[in-house]
Amino acid sequence: MPPLKFCANISWLFTERPDFSQRMYAAAAAGFRAVEAAWLYDCDLEELQRTREATGVEVVLINTPPGDIASGDLGLGAVPGREREFRQGLDLAMKYAKGLQCKKIHLMAGRIPRGSVRAAVSRDMESTLVKNLQCAADLLAQEGMTGLIEPINSRITDPRYFLDSPHQAADILKKVGKPNIKLQMDIFHWQIMDGNLTKNMETYLPQIGHIQVAQVPGRNEPDSPGELNYSYLFSKLESLGYQGHVGCEYKPLESTEEGLGWWKNSTTS
Repeated sequence: MPPLKFCANISWLFTERPDFSQRMYAAAAAGFRAVEAAWLYDCDLEELQRTREATGVEVVLINTPPGDIASGDLGLGAVPGREREFRQGLDLAMKYAKGLQCKKIHLMAGRIPRGSVRAAVSRDMESTLVKNLQCAADLLAQEGMTGLIEPINSRITDPRYFLDSPHQAADILKKVGKPNIKLQMDIFHWQIMDGNLTKNMETYLPQIGHIQVAQVPGRNEPDSPGELNYSYLFSKLESLGYQGHVGCEYKPLESTEEGLGWWKNSTTS
């Protein structure tokens, strides 16, 4: 059974440092060999490149730009009429990914319009997302990159996010029909959305390209009080032969370093 590989999400961890370059250095100093991040686009790409080279950390994953956050955007992949903006965001993400030698991009789906009934807009949004993902897959394939789609729970975290179950996301992947578009499994979200984690891991592992972790319900360290037994879940992933990275996307209860005991003491780290 291959040991799991962990990466620090520097949008959530090491936020005691003001910028991403400093967080990359902090992650490397803490012992991480890889990092991931949401949106790096306010940072100078050349500076990030120098930091990656100096630290030797691998950049595993970044997200496509969210769109206009002030207007309520959280990705544009499934938003009808904004295909050009999605493509522009993808181009920017690919520029940063290529510069940082990052091979995976989370293609954010976006939210249903305010005041809309999910069932009423689902068909149009799904059609838009499938077409955008098919286009993205071809562009990503030219660079040897993988695109990921992530369902986010609508019960607590984001009531309007379009992708809100692993089964919906897996069905969309079948319609896209591209081998380099895969599932992103955030265990925090999947527990809230559907539970049944063992069975869902077994069912969807061939389609899963990246995994993220946090405890439920507080979204803190995996060993903090909560619903999930991560010792079991990590062992399960190992036994299933998962070989990708596990992203640490959680809110530290205290400082980032103080909360890393679960990882440093793990035989799987």
